[in-house]
Amino acid sequence: MFKNQIGKHSNKVKNVVERGAVKKFAESIGDLHPIYFDEETGKNSRYRANIAPPTFPRTFEYGDIDGLNLPNKGLIHGEQTFHYERPLRVGEEIYCFSKVKNYFEKKGNFGEMGFLVLESFGEDASGALIFSSTSTVVISEAVRRVLVK
Repeated sequence: MFKNQIGKHSNKVKNVVERGAVKKFAESIGDLHPIYFDEETGKNSRYRANIAPPTFPRTFEYGDIDGLNLPNKGLIHGEQTFHYERPLRVGEEIYCFSKVKNYFEKKGNFGEMGFLVLESFGEDASGALIFSSTSTVVISEAVRRVLVK
């Protein structure tokens, strides 16, 4: 169903690691470490700035992949992993994009399930990689039936 999408990627989208968004995100996940929002703590840290929590890139825009038309409902977030070259610093601009890494199907207790594997990347303005992530989107048989029509 999505095998023809493997290798396709989105255009880069500029995101900002905004101070208020980082603070709200840290509060929402219950991690109130001062490195995320206390300016003095950030200045005195080895990073010389406040940083974002490791899962903060979930809030970024990654652009659209042409032809990858997923529904807004009925998808399951299977798993996600992150790899960092360095932390995200509050105030910096990050250029993000995604690509389709793989698609496969398996028979499960609830019918045929699709597994869409996406890789996402965040780079600085010079194109140096800051982070990457891999996520799996599970597409249930009910959603797959709707997409095939």
